[in-house]
Amino acid sequence: MTTTREGLAPGDGGEAQHLRSSEWFDRDDFAGWVFRSFIKAEGFPEESFRNKPVIGIANTWSEVTNCNAHLRDLADFVKRGVISAGGFPLEFPVLSTAEVQMMPSTMMYRNLLAMDVEESLRAHPFDAGVLLTGCDKTTPGALMGALSADIPSLVCTGGPMMNGHWRGRDVGACTDCHLFWTARRRGDLSPEEHHETEEVVTRSAGHCQVMGTASTMASLTEALGMSLPGSAAIPAGDSRRRAMAYRTGVQAVALARQRLTPSRILTPASFDNAIRVLHAIGGSTNAVIHLMALAGRAEVDLALDRFNELRADTPWLVNLRPSGDWLMEEFFQAGGVPAVIGELGGRIDGSASTVTGLTVAENVAGRRSANHDVIRTAADPLAARGAIVVLRGNLCPDGAVIKVTAADRRKLRHRGPALVFDRTEILEATEDPDLDVTPDTVLIMRGAGPIGGPGMPESGHLPVPQRLLSQGYDDLVRISDARISGTAYGTVVAHVAPEAAIGGPLACVRNGDIIELDVEAGTLNVALSEDELRERAGELDSYAPDVNRGFLALHYEHALQADRGCDLDVLRGRTPADGAVEWRSRRR
Repeated sequence: MTTTREGLAPGDGGEAQHLRSSEWFDRDDFAGWVFRSFIKAEGFPEESFRNKPVIGIANTWSEVTNCNAHLRDLADFVKRGVISAGGFPLEFPVLSTAEVQMMPSTMMYRNLLAMDVEESLRAHPFDAGVLLTGCDKTTPGALMGALSADIPSLVCTGGPMMNGHWRGRDVGACTDCHLFWTARRRGDLSPEEHHETEEVVTRSAGHCQVMGTASTMASLTEALGMSLPGSAAIPAGDSRRRAMAYRTGVQAVALARQRLTPSRILTPASFDNAIRVLHAIGGSTNAVIHLMALAGRAEVDLALDRFNELRADTPWLVNLRPSGDWLMEEFFQAGGVPAVIGELGGRIDGSASTVTGLTVAENVAGRRSANHDVIRTAADPLAARGAIVVLRGNLCPDGAVIKVTAADRRKLRHRGPALVFDRTEILEATEDPDLDVTPDTVLIMRGAGPIGGPGMPESGHLPVPQRLLSQGYDDLVRISDARISGTAYGTVVAHVAPEAAIGGPLACVRNGDIIELDVEAGTLNVALSEDELRERAGELDSYAPDVNRGFLALHYEHALQADRGCDLDVLRGRTPADGAVEWRSRRR
């Protein structure tokens, strides 16, 4: 069967016997009668769903999640595309992880979303799935679930919000959120002026319009081949976002007929492509965790050090905040992810498969940057090497990460005394004008990892202490076992593994210990001998969470560390839905 640039060939109508949904709707027994009857009860005539691919639309719409608040509208356009291609759409809700509003951590609930999507796709008569996502963890969480169920699926993200404007300049969530708050703490903004900024940074539905985690994961999903080319950067309010949702519905029907599953797309080559795009776009450090989790689901042997290996010859090309100047709307106009892939040229494995049925190379043929101030060429990059460095050393034997493109380059090689806080102490301490801190101090926060957090919250962008702000300093080396927002900036080391709560070396550091950071060498150490570290570790109290029920108890028992994606160990790998339907009595 041939394919076209518009998508997989639609089939000739004779594929019904191969549909997974036929095991629900085409059976001539009591179970089949019930399945059909209850669908008809919603007003669907039999000809609308019999012998047609059934497309499940997993919708992370929520009024709690501004990034996803417009996904009901997009779902309607996905349905139109499904129907036009001869399919039958069924929309269903899944957990929506609201990065801003959800406590204690969306990273923890990302795994619950993945369970929701996986079990929903497996349990229902779906031949393919469309994953409607937007906010930071909704995209990787939904993709993890679809991958484990291994039902043909593709992602349609909601797009970035409109550019913000304040006093004659563009502003973006939430990089400028941090800048405005710092300006108020320094006294450069009055409380009234700061309050005014609340309504100008986040102007519409859609995710953050900087290259934060949501924009990064939308871009990497496209680079992985799991969404349609050009889909990542279309603004939420742009009519082309609706058109892309329509085309996604059309493509879902083609995927169902071809049985093109995520496991056939997410290969080592596709992960390498995503890592290169991550480096080129100056993406979020959170993407490292999400890619490691996805690799665990895909049963791809992805080593954390692979990020450094590919960084060596991957240039940084995209001039977007928090690392650069522009916002996602300009990135879209400059050509988006296809243009980045085109500019990376032979560094990308063009033979990798995608949900279009075409290769990466076929999808982006001829695509280049339309604005070299936004997307640079590989011959004239912003930097010769990529955005993110994985660190190793006696302080992080299982790794840590730093986003060099958003850091103060003068501090990338630094030696200074530690000032250590537990998570619950740090915010109050940094507001103390008499805090014993100097520009050479290395500020450390611990107790915010996958277990200690719980769920590894985005609390690692530690505020610069008030004392240093008043002296004109706006950065210092900061280290934690937490995550940082993809919108954040500064010389911030995150994801220290193993975390302090399970006895990692970060738990052994004391005030005044000398910390040595050398990003060029890829090292992070505390100037202590192995014997001293071992002796201090022996003095630590064990961490014993007082939780015995619910998802939190499941998380504490099964959560993996940052270097393995913070997934639950019982969720790694795949259990493909084979389509078998059994009708059993539930009587006991």
